[in-house]
Amino acid sequence: MGTDRTRVLIDAGLSRREVESRLFAIGEDPANLDAILVTHEHSDHVSGLGVLSRKYKKPIYLTHLTETAIDWEGIASARQTFQAGTGFTIGDLDIGSFTIPHDAIDPVGYVLRSQGLSCAVVTDLGYMPDSIKMHLRGVDALLLESNHNLEMLKVGPYPWSIKQRIMGRKGHLSNDAAFEFITNDMDSSVSTLILGHLSEHNNYPTLVQQMAEQALGQRGLKPRLHVAEPGVASCAFEY
Repeated sequence: MGTDRTRVLIDAGLSRREVESRLFAIGEDPANLDAILVTHEHSDHVSGLGVLSRKYKKPIYLTHLTETAIDWEGIASARQTFQAGTGFTIGDLDIGSFTIPHDAIDPVGYVLRSQGLSCAVVTDLGYMPDSIKMHLRGVDALLLESNHNLEMLKVGPYPWSIKQRIMGRKGHLSNDAAFEFITNDMDSSVSTLILGHLSEHNNYPTLVQQMAEQALGQRGLKPRLHVAEPGVASCAFEY
């Protein structure tokens, strides 16, 4: 989209060094970021806000309610709040937000649009309601949660209370639920499908890859498919 394109970081759950390393690996300088977008207040999504903001001082965009749930001590950046379900503009990006079912105070997903292209980020949701399916219509690139294999979760090491939380309607999207969406509802406009937010203990990237290929094959769809492995930086996706 040109050298003057807008750059945003969605969530900041990694350390500053990890964020810098991953951005530099794809040829991006974190100093050139225009903003940080926050989906919700859980620590694996915001724990790096403090160190990133102190060094780079980029504005942070998040919902009004999510702002109230974060400890802002030591965070230097300006904050821009919005109502979940509304849109806003940063540079050449038109950004739409939508509510997701998760056990946070006001969690959202995002659709980013620029120069005729669109990308959606949908993770940390217990199920896929019709309202989200509507927001994902017509997108070109989709980052979708495929968090856990249900049987692995049931027999895995987590306490039963955590297992219930993950399996609940405000938990995380299972492989089966993700691939039901792909099989029945994913728009054929999706030319890049990234499956992410995989559990390190309750999933296998190879299993997600196989199930995705099967689901896509049933539809006759052939998007660029990538499984984002836990702790591994993904490549850059260009259009």
